[in-house]
Amino acid sequence: MQPEQTADGSYTLFVPEMDEHYHSVKGARTESEHIFIQMGLQHVTVPAPRVLEIGFGTGLNAFLTLLEAERTHRPVCFTTIELYPVPEETLQLLGYPEQIAPSRAAEYEALHRAEWNKPVSITPWFTLHKIQGDFTQFPFTGEYDVIYFDAFAPDKQPEMWHPSLFESLYRITAPGGVLTTYCAKGSVRRMLQSAGYTVERLPGPPGGKREILRATR
Repeated sequence: MQPEQTADGSYTLFVPEMDEHYHSVKGARTESEHIFIQMGLQHVTVPAPRVLEIGFGTGLNAFLTLLEAERTHRPVCFTTIELYPVPEETLQLLGYPEQIAPSRAAEYEALHRAEWNKPVSITPWFTLHKIQGDFTQFPFTGEYDVIYFDAFAPDKQPEMWHPSLFESLYRITAPGGVLTTYCAKGSVRRMLQSAGYTVERLPGPPGGKREILRATR
């Protein structure tokens, strides 16, 4: 994996074997803030959101969620599943704390050093539960108010975009809860609708994709 600077100055990782980036080259931070924080987390009004992220990756979404929890003093329980964790030495090359919130560098490191497969309190407002596992085989339970669906693109990882998986996610979405994703393909919209969600096309991030999807139960 190779660090690569995106249009907003933040970095992403390029995976040569997949010919794919972890984030949009139009702006990694801009994309994550828009799709997952503004259109997802900020959209729900529950006092203590339960967030599920499909694909921990670089930890950017988790870090931005932690910062939002600290800013609003709204406690977040954040669960994320990742089959292939990014090596720490690679993460250090991305420089997210320095670019985004230098005073929170210790918390960013804590996200990645937290023990897997158990809830860990990172701050009084943010609890992290990292699961090392395969999303396509995982028996999720409980309910979530926000789901960040941040898997690699359907043409790169088609097994992550199967109708049965969206049906499983619908079952664990709380009433009024939302799933947000950068992928606005018609086939994905139809799968979400077939699972039971009400789906909206929303404007994409500034300078990036034209549209994204938000699905509501």
